[in-house]
Amino acid sequence: MAAMSGKIVQNVFVSQWYPQNRQSSTQFQGDHFVPYMRKFLPFQGGKVTLTDISSMHLRNLSNYQSGFANRRTVHCNAAPSTTALSPLDKVDFLKLQNGSDIRGVAIPGVEGEPVNLTEPVAEAIAAAFSAWLVEKKKIDGSRRLSVSIGHDSRISAQTLQDAISRGISGAGLDVIQYGLASTPAMFNSTLTDSAAYLCPVDGSIMITASHLPYNRNGFKFFTSAGGLGKPDIKDILERAADIYSKFKDGMASSEEKVSALVKRVDYMSVYTSGLVNAVRKAAGNLEKPLEGFHIVVDAGNGAGGFFAAKVLEPLGAVTFGSQFLEPDGMFPNHIPNPEDKTAMKAITKAVLDNKADLGIIFDTDVDRSAAVDSTGREFNRNRLIALMSAIVLEEHPGTTIVTDSVTSDGLTTFIEKKLGGKHHRFKRGYKNVIDEAIRLNSIGEESHLAIETSGHGALKENHWLDDGAYLMVKILNKLASARAAGQGIGSKVLTDLVEGLKEPAVAVELRLKINQNHPDLKGGSFRNYGEAVLKHLENSIEADEMLRKAPVNYEGVRVSGFGGWFLLRLSLHDPVLPLNIEASSHDDAVKLGHFVLAATKEFSALDTSALDKFVQV
Repeated sequence: MAAMSGKIVQNVFVSQWYPQNRQSSTQFQGDHFVPYMRKFLPFQGGKVTLTDISSMHLRNLSNYQSGFANRRTVHCNAAPSTTALSPLDKVDFLKLQNGSDIRGVAIPGVEGEPVNLTEPVAEAIAAAFSAWLVEKKKIDGSRRLSVSIGHDSRISAQTLQDAISRGISGAGLDVIQYGLASTPAMFNSTLTDSAAYLCPVDGSIMITASHLPYNRNGFKFFTSAGGLGKPDIKDILERAADIYSKFKDGMASSEEKVSALVKRVDYMSVYTSGLVNAVRKAAGNLEKPLEGFHIVVDAGNGAGGFFAAKVLEPLGAVTFGSQFLEPDGMFPNHIPNPEDKTAMKAITKAVLDNKADLGIIFDTDVDRSAAVDSTGREFNRNRLIALMSAIVLEEHPGTTIVTDSVTSDGLTTFIEKKLGGKHHRFKRGYKNVIDEAIRLNSIGEESHLAIETSGHGALKENHWLDDGAYLMVKILNKLASARAAGQGIGSKVLTDLVEGLKEPAVAVELRLKINQNHPDLKGGSFRNYGEAVLKHLENSIEADEMLRKAPVNYEGVRVSGFGGWFLLRLSLHDPVLPLNIEASSHDDAVKLGHFVLAATKEFSALDTSALDKFVQV
């Protein structure tokens, strides 16, 4: 294996292997991925198969289609294959878009969820991203662009990584595989300046579907400017559909081949070193500023297990009692999701059982996180936002805190009255929140924190990257600096920061589904129908003197009254109207629920059964 400054783990050749039956591939079944679930595997394919896209050149990516029509295959150390694979399945590429991400079904076995994120689909998407990247970078041909690839612990990750590597290398770009990685690390690789680690890369792809079930997977894309937005994803998927349509029966093989050299780099060591150094710097450059702290980590068998051994322990913390650190793409213990009650119960139990000072929990790809103090008090959702707001406003007095639309009225009061900041409540969607904070700064309104109740949080000082590990570093910085200043040890300093946050007695989210096949839609879209529901609700509020519409609101209809509030909005992607209700008592919450029921009763395509059940309890 070749090496560069001791940092490149190995050079590999991208495998060219498609299953005979793409819809129900057996490559994911049986024991094939069992070792991968237990530990990080070396490159699976090795020198297996090579492909030729003879007409592909860096400045002529439109030829990708014709190149694939003549694709041939040779297995190394084996006789040439002469068997043509079956024609490709039809795929609606635009249905793979999930806001600013791509998500699909990569593993068969779940009833009603056919596989649509196959290897050829992934390869076409990678080729499309390559074409998009070349256009954006406006290169003159003097150098080759490079793309880094990482993945979380999902059992389909390795195969999709191979497919993406083929698409990128076939398009004439260099591929650098990181293996098991976090989403924030992938973005960081576009910023790191290190020839030894082949950085900065021009683009980056993270293979993940966040906290979704084991059979799902997807892609997130980055450049040094940040994560790609919705229009970019739509553009890439349209390009991918065109490339895919030209594949035809081009899976027949011949003896032609071209090596698609891929380098593997241990980039996570660079990323974790940055986190460690940030905490040391905050504590006055102490080598072990967390010595004496007992901190447990719950990675949910995702990609976040590194945080215990690679971040906390070098800083001096004891991590005994940490759990589910080993990557396991079946997620056997709980969903890796800081919003999930079972997940939060698991980390809380670990803190209390081990008498730890702090608990930290991550989602699958580590772009979200939450914490638990020594008493078992959870810092997630509104409470995490309050904690981060307190930390940031100490550093930047008066700054604007941008959040999503479902944050509580009590949080607004806390940020503005207790902390002296400004709360700017915007739309759901982490990219929406981040982009709004960037926009505010561009027009002269200072903002240093953009954070969602989901646990996505981004700071201006960290390039507006939603990084769950960096959020926890900010909390660790507070612990370390407080102890260095003689303010005591333990997590009480964090608990004290959110003192005065008024929290509701009742907080629920109900999902009111729109039946797209109902005649009430009259052939129209669910989005138009949902907008009609919201407009009617808005008109109903004006006739009720007990209710008050929010004076500033960017999403749906938000109303205060009966000692609480509700927000009815249209989902970003699905035929659903989520309804959030918070109130100081169950009776008051029911009053708000009854109002929404009365205002929407004439919309027969709207399934209000969840709300009916809530108001009857």
